[in-house]
This record gives sequence, C-alpha cells and structure tokens, in this order.
Amino acid sequence: MILLSLQEVVRQFDADPVLQGVSLEIRPGERVGLVGPNGAGKTTLMRILAGLDHPDRGEVTRHRSADVALLEQEADYSSERTVLDEAREGLAALYALQRESAELAAAIAGEPDSVQVARLQKRFDAVQSELDRLDAHHVEHRVEEVLHGLGFASSEFSQPLSELSGGQRNRALLARMLLRAPDVMLLDEPTNHLDIQATEWLENWLANAPQAMVVVSHDRYFFDRVTNRILELWSGRLTSYPGNFSAYWRQRHERVELLQKTYERQQEYIARTEEYIRRNKMGQKSAQAKDREKKLARVEEVERPAEIPESAMEFPSAGRPGDWVLEAREISKSLGRPLFADFSLRVERGDSLGIFGPNGCGKTTLLRVLLGELPPDTGIARIGTGVKIGYFDQRLTSVDPNCDAIEAIRPPDRPDLTPAALRNLLARFGIRGDLALQKVGNMSGGEKSKVALARLNAQNVNVLVLDEPTNHLDLWARDSLEEALRAYDGTLVFVSHDRYFLDRLAKRVVVCGNEGWKCYSGNYSDYVHFAQQRALEMAQTQQVARASRPTGAKSSDQTGPSDGTTPARRKRRFPYRKTEELEREIADKEAVLKQLQADMADPQIHRTPDRIREVTRQHETLTAELAALYEHWEEAAELNS
Repeated sequence: MILLSLQEVVRQFDADPVLQGVSLEIRPGERVGLVGPNGAGKTTLMRILAGLDHPDRGEVTRHRSADVALLEQEADYSSERTVLDEAREGLAALYALQRESAELAAAIAGEPDSVQVARLQKRFDAVQSELDRLDAHHVEHRVEEVLHGLGFASSEFSQPLSELSGGQRNRALLARMLLRAPDVMLLDEPTNHLDIQATEWLENWLANAPQAMVVVSHDRYFFDRVTNRILELWSGRLTSYPGNFSAYWRQRHERVELLQKTYERQQEYIARTEEYIRRNKMGQKSAQAKDREKKLARVEEVERPAEIPESAMEFPSAGRPGDWVLEAREISKSLGRPLFADFSLRVERGDSLGIFGPNGCGKTTLLRVLLGELPPDTGIARIGTGVKIGYFDQRLTSVDPNCDAIEAIRPPDRPDLTPAALRNLLARFGIRGDLALQKVGNMSGGEKSKVALARLNAQNVNVLVLDEPTNHLDLWARDSLEEALRAYDGTLVFVSHDRYFLDRLAKRVVVCGNEGWKCYSGNYSDYVHFAQQRALEMAQTQQVARASRPTGAKSSDQTGPSDGTTPARRKRRFPYRKTEELEREIADKEAVLKQLQADMADPQIHRTPDRIREVTRQHETLTAELAALYEHWEEAAELNS
C-alpha cells in the first residue's frame, strides 16, 4: 500500500525550480532520510508532502485513510497551554474517548428506561473496547515517558509554553507528534535542541515505531540508527539510495565515480564516432559513416554527474606554544546553581579534546572559564605560554552583523590581507560571489557559521576552541570541517553534541554525567564502550551480591547504571542467524558484485544506456545489501557466543 506519493512534482519560486519533476512513494514502515545541502529545497518538499504547500505542476496523492503530520519548527502556540497540555494534545482522540466513557457511565447510572440503558450500554462497551485496544489505562505514563525522554523535568510539565525558549517549545511539539503517532511522520530537524541523551532516546523510539516517516536531519548517527532509505535532493532532483546513512555515503561516492567514468567513456566514443563520420562521410566508406551516424543519433547521452560542491576548508597553525596550553586546578562555578566543582583539567599541546553533556550542564561556561572570560568561583584557570586562541562562539558574536562578510573576517592585526585575499578565503569556506558582499546579519545560520570559521582561518592561531561548530552546517560542510580539523596541527578543544564529529576528532573526552565532570581517553564511541562495560560489571557485581545473601534478605542495591542511559548489554538490531550462514551469503554476493564490476569495466556496455543503468542499479543495491550483511555478521560474531 502506498500511503503518500509524488508524481513529477515541480515547484518554482525564482528563475530556477526548487523541485524539477520530483517523484517518490512512501509505504508503511518505511523510514526515509531526506538529505541535501542547505537551500536545496528539503523544507519545501516536506511542506508539499504535508499539504501545506502545493506544487506548480505534478500530482500529490495521499491514501484516503492516511494521517500525515509535519513537525513544524516554528508553530503557533497558545500562551495558556502548558508543556503537559501540548503533549496531551497528541492523544486528543484518546482523551475524548475517556471523557465519553465517563459521560456514558453517568448517563447509564441515571437512566430509568431499560431500553435506553441497553442502547447506552452497547455504546459504552464499544468505547471501553477501543480504550483497551489503545492501552488507555497507561496513557499518563506514556505522556510522562515521552516528555522525560525528550529532556523535560517533571517540574517543567506545568510551565506555560510562552515562558519557554524556542528550543523547549519545539521539544514540546515533538512530544505531541510522537504521541499522536500519525501514519506518516514528517520530521524536519527533530534532533535540533536535543542533547545526546535525548537524541539517543528519540532514536530508540523511532527505530521501534511502526509508522512510516520522512526525516530531515544533519545528525549522521541518528540517520544510521533510524533510516532504511536515503533520498538525496540536489539541483531539484531526488536520488534514492537503499540502506542507512553510512551505506548512502559510500554509494553516492561510488555512484558519482561510476557515472563520471561512464560519461567520459561515452564522450570518448561519441568523439571517435564523429571523427570517423567527418573523415569518411564523402569517401569510399560513406555508407559505413552514414550507418554510424544513424547509430550515434540513437545513443541516449549520459549526463555529466552534478556533484554537490564541497568546501576546501583549512586552518593554518601559527607558532608553537609550550607543552601545555590550558590548565584548570580544582575550579568551581555556579550561575544560579552549581555547574562544576573541584574540576581539574590540563590540555597538552597537540591535544584534541571533545566536551559533551546534557543541555544546561555548563559546557559553554567551562570553556569561558578556561579562556579567562569568566573567573572561577574557586580554583585557578591558566593559559600557557605562546598560546594564540581562536574562539568559535555558538552564538556567532565573533562576526559583526552590520559588516559584509569580507570585513567581518578581517583581523585587525593582518593588514596584509587584501579584499581579494579575503574573498578567496571566504570561497574556501563556501561563501562565494555576491554572498561575500552581503551583511552578515542578513545571512542564514549556516552562512554565518562559515563566515565565523573563515575568520578563525584569517587569525593564524595555534589553539582552536569551538563551541558547537556544526550547528547550522549541512552534511557536506560538516564533512569539510572535519577534514580540515583532522589536518590541523595545532590544539583543538571543542564542545559538540554531534557524536559523529566527536568520534572523528576527539582523542580525549570530557563528559558531564551524574557523577560530575570526568575525563576519558578516546573518542565518543570509546567512552560509550567504557560506560557499557562498567554498567555490565556493576550489574554482575550486584548479581553476585544478591546471590550470596540469605533468602528473604532485603537489598537497597540499584539494578542498573545510576544514570539509566547505558544498556547493560548490546541489543540485537538483526534477527538471529548463524555466522557460517552469513559468511556463505556474503561470499555469494561478493562474487556477484565482482562480476558486476567487471561488466562495468567492459567498454561494450557503455554503448547501451539501458544496460548501463541496470548494471548501476544492481551494483548500488548489492553494495547496500553487503553493507548490512557485514554489520549483521559483526553482531552475530559478538552476540551468538
């Protein structure tokens, strides 16, 4: 059954269409990730799917019984409605049934007419049956579970939406959407304003939800956990890739490389054929030339692949600091409430330190204390000798909103930088053409972030301190930033909730948890592995302790990790299969893949466009299937023993 479909949809606002003949189908249970660079038209497409915008041409078809809902980023809200009211709105139909059940019970109790009582009783039984089906007896528990999962404290349930920040209101809207559970959930940046713990909770919820969904996000871990198909929107066109984000990222590079080779080989074939026709059109081989001319006219030309532009960001390091660059000794800080106490940290030259934790735990405050912008309440914070710091503030206050981009990145101590040099620098960060002359205050969040990053480049620093640098950046800009920072030979200290970013860059992590601030060696995944092992050891210790107690003895031991965020044992993502069986299937598919690659290398195949497309499609599908099988085998090897 098709719940929602688009057929050759066109949507145009300016000279170039945002959507050019876009087609797609959404079926029950599909979890589709929608990706594309900022400005590609993802939000426009989502609004058309939701029926909030209409195409200029093409057809939008929705199954007559399908409930389709869009998570709006900026929605109207009642100033009187509380967080709890907003969440309960998602279960409005269920609450209406509960009210009807109570009204029917009261009516039955006061009705003297037996015939009328029988009629009311019949309706009451039907309502009760529906309430049982919807598990209405646990409805309040479901509401609280979702609100807690998305990071709301119980004390915040009664707060009016008008008193909340924009991020908190969006989380309340997301809670309403999850409880409503429409047949098709359209989620535009659902992880915005969520910390890592809330994002992981949302991942688990969506991964187990039976509803179809289309999700726009820049969170690559989130896509890997939630999606089973990726749609790439670029230049008004949609390209579909099977599998999760990691499978898509591999396939798109392979696809572009294959299409480029196919295009080049076909162009060579066309050029050779045209040269043959030109030389022999009037000679003895004119018949052969005319025959080739007819064949050439029937060739369906392969388009040159249009790649999404990626910026070549870079950060030069100026000068060599001392052995250590930042140091904190037993520092404490309170801003209305305690944020950290007796915390010590030493950042060595060449270190790459990632910091993460729940929203509001004091990550930005810690950075500002380390940089000397805020004094600690107790303890000492120092900056090392020869240190030149470049600071990326997540509020983007480092770039003057009243200046154009060129002037905004000009450092006062670099008179050698000409306007042309500054424009070239901005271009490496994706700010090109007339955009470089635009006032920063009129730019989008992603554009402002790129200007702020370019300004760091111009400063010639040897220590980069970045506070949520990936906010507002699309997937391609994030990838470029990661590559630039991996190549940076200075010292890096950064706050981020992007787990992929943390994994690629961090050599050490500072984590704010229930036990306070702690420092661990390794990246985010290393920390998660450590936390899981620790939780498992604690559970085993408690199990041994319980087993050694006399029968009937009571225990106050906890049964799991204190913060409740790390599972004691990895859960299966795939159904149980023997590793030997998986290995046989992998070998079979690898053999088929090898044959397809040989077919693609055959020059004869490039003369038949239909065959090219079919082999390319088979190659993409098989590559995604193998990626899933490798992950399945790894899981089986770990958990089957």
